[in-house]
Amino acid sequence: MTESFHRSGEYENPYEGQQQAPVNPEWPPPPAYAPAHAPHPKKRNRGPLALIAAVAIVAAAIGGGTAYGIQELTGNDTVATSSTSTNVVPSSQKGTVAGVAKAVSPSIVEISADSNAGSSTGSGVIITSGGEIVTNNHVVAGASQIKATTSDGKSYTAKVVGTDSKKDLALIKLENASGLKAATLGDSAGLQVGDQVVAIGSPEGLSGTVTSGIISSLDRDVTVPTEEGQDQGQQQWGQGQGQGDQWPFEFGGRQFNGDTGSDTTTYKALQTDASLNPGNSGGALIDMNGNIIGINSAMYSPAGQASSSSDAGSVGLGFAIPINTVKADLAKLRAGSTD
Repeated sequence: MTESFHRSGEYENPYEGQQQAPVNPEWPPPPAYAPAHAPHPKKRNRGPLALIAAVAIVAAAIGGGTAYGIQELTGNDTVATSSTSTNVVPSSQKGTVAGVAKAVSPSIVEISADSNAGSSTGSGVIITSGGEIVTNNHVVAGASQIKATTSDGKSYTAKVVGTDSKKDLALIKLENASGLKAATLGDSAGLQVGDQVVAIGSPEGLSGTVTSGIISSLDRDVTVPTEEGQDQGQQQWGQGQGQGDQWPFEFGGRQFNGDTGSDTTTYKALQTDASLNPGNSGGALIDMNGNIIGINSAMYSPAGQASSSSDAGSVGLGFAIPINTVKADLAKLRAGSTD
C-alpha cells in the first residue's frame, strides 16, 4: 500500500520529507505558508447604497436645500434652487449683464392687476414650469382680475394661490400654462455689499427692462403697509394705470411715496442702486451667475406722493425682499395663506 491511516484518521504522506519535482514547471512553487482558509476578496457594492451616494452627490452639486434639489427632479410644479456659485449664465457670457439678461428674462413676467381702485402694473418671477409665480402682495392684493405676460408675448389669466402681507409676498398661478422657463432661486445669505446685481421687470409697462447696479446695503428695516391698510393707501397713490406699484414705505423714520398708514409691517431688505421704477415691484434682483437673490419691492420716488407716474423716477434707492425669505415662505403660500 502506498497510503496508510493513523487511528485518528489523519492522512499520512509516505513521501513526506522528500523533494518532489513540480508537475508543471510553468506553475510557480507553492507558498511557504498558506492559511487553511484564504479570505475571499470583498466585492465592491454596486447596489442601492452606491446609487443613493450618487444621488446625494448630484443633489449637492445642484446646491441649495436638499429638499428643493430632489423636488426639481420630480415634477413641473417644483422649484429650482441653488447656491450663488451655480452658473445659470452660459460660460461664454459669464459675469456680464447681457448674459444674465438673456438667461433670466424668459423667467420674468409683466403683471396687470385690475381692482375697484384702478389698475396697476407690476412684475413677477416664474418659479415652476407649470406657471407658479412669485410677486409682491401689493401688486395683486384686492385684484378682481390678474393677467401675466411672458417675455415671448404670451398672455395668461392668473389666480392668487396665497398671500403674506407681513412679508409683502404673493404666489399666483397661471391658468393652462406649461413648459415655462423657471428661474433658479439663489442664496441671499452669501451676499456682500458691493456685489454686482441685475434687475429685470416692467417699469411703466415697459416689459423686460434690464438695469444693473450693486448691493448697497444689507438688512435694511423697511416698513410697508399690510393688506388691511391698503385701501387707505390706494386712495392716495393707487389711482390710474401704472401707479399701483408706487407702494408707500418707511425707512429711517421717514415715509416715501405716500402715507404708510397705521397698519404696517417691517422686514429686512436688500438695498440696491440698480434703477427701479413703478412696475418693477415683484420682479427679480439677480446675481451675476443668473440666480434670483431678491424680489424687488420698494423704490424711492423723488416726487414723494407721486401725483402722476411721470413724476416718478429712480434715484438709486431700491429695496428687495431677500430670496431666502421667499423660499422660507413658499410652503405657506402654496397652502393658500391669506395672511
